[in-house]
This record gives sequence, structure tokens and C-alpha cells, in this order.
Amino acid sequence: MDLKSLAERLGLPWQETPGAGLTLMQCDGALVLAGDERRYGKPLKADFVAGRVAHRRLFGGGRGQLVAKACGLGKTQAPSIIDATAGLGRDAFVLASLGAEVLMIERVPAIFALLEDALARAACNPETAPIAARLRLAHGDACRELAAVVAAADFPPQVIHLDPMFPHRAKSALVKKEMRIFRDLAGDDDDAPRLLEAALDVASHRVAVKRPRTAPAIDGPMPRHVIEGKTSRYDLYVHRALA
Repeated sequence: MDLKSLAERLGLPWQETPGAGLTLMQCDGALVLAGDERRYGKPLKADFVAGRVAHRRLFGGGRGQLVAKACGLGKTQAPSIIDATAGLGRDAFVLASLGAEVLMIERVPAIFALLEDALARAACNPETAPIAARLRLAHGDACRELAAVVAAADFPPQVIHLDPMFPHRAKSALVKKEMRIFRDLAGDDDDAPRLLEAALDVASHRVAVKRPRTAPAIDGPMPRHVIEGKTSRYDLYVHRALA
């Protein structure tokens, strides 16, 4: 893949060495977002072959994981799932590794570029290629055009997974450096209620919303069920049961 051409196609900044702001670069054969390490830390990339995702694939707990339970992966069933706030694709990859067909939707062009690059690399690895084949990627704003993106992709979802960015408080501790990149690129998800409404209109069976464990539910209808973990939880909005 010509990474420089990818950056140009998406209208994103590209340079060979880190600058003051965030720019796309090539590092060890992968597309990364890099900037001042004092603010942003090490270059950011999406990776479906090694790192956190590989550890979760091998040792994460299979279908007993919180995200798998929330999205309705039973002992045998694997519903069609849209991850409408894909981010770096970690949850989507876990779901695909457990047998689900997953469409990732990402609105931020730079993050979409990282995902596209990560999928291409995963497709070339014999261990991850079958999982990558169950992952699809679309660029769009799920809050404003979810139905159109779904129609264009011809991917009717049974389940929609949402992980909206939780607004930080002015007096809270500094967020992780990785999260600073997302906040600088996308800001807070102030439109989370609209995103939930859009997801409820499109999902045929349920919407699963990831939240910090003590955070309030998104403004709107109350969740039907809640699944809690140690640091996070899922609020479930159920239209009907998965078969």
C-alpha cells in the first residue's frame, strides 16, 4: 500500500518526521499518527496483528468477554454487528475474532486511514486473515448518516455497538495521551443522544452502549438491561431477543 497516496486521498497531512501537530507518517511499514511525544506519546496506529488486540484474541476470555455478552454472542450464534464508533477497531476485531460479521464506521478521516491500513496488514497475516475477512470498513458520520452508510454497505445490522467518547471535566486528571489524540481530532461526543437515536432506528434487535461504570446513561430512553464490568458497563436497548 502506498501510504503517502492514502494520506493524500483522504486530504490528510503527511510528512517524513514528526512535527508540532498531528501528522500521518510511515513507521515500520505501518501508517501512524505522530506528533509531539510530550503531549501525544508514541505514534498511534491501529494494529490487528500484534499488541493489545492479539493479547485479547489469545487470552481475552472468548465469548465470556463483556463486549461479546453485550452484543449477544451466544455459544453458537454470532449476530451481524455494526461498530458505529470504531476508533482503533479493538472491540470490532474482538467481535470478528469470535465469529461475528462486523462493519466498522469511523467519521474521523485520520483514524479511518489507520483502520484501512491495519485491515490491509491483517489480511496479509495467515493468523488474522480469516478474522479480517469478517471485518468491513466505512467512512461516515454515524450520528448524521447511519442509515445511508448501512444502505450503501448493504449490511443490515442486528446489533449496533456504540462507544461514545465520555466528556471530560475541566478539573479531572489529564486523560491518557492516546485519548488526547482522539479529542484533538474529534472533540467530545456531545451528540451522543442523537447517535443513540439513529442506532435505535437502524438496529433490528439491540443497541449496546459502552459507558464508564459510574457514568450516567445517555440522555434519551432508559436501557432495558445493564451488564457491568470492573471499570465499564454496557447499557442495552433491546427491540427483540436474538434467536
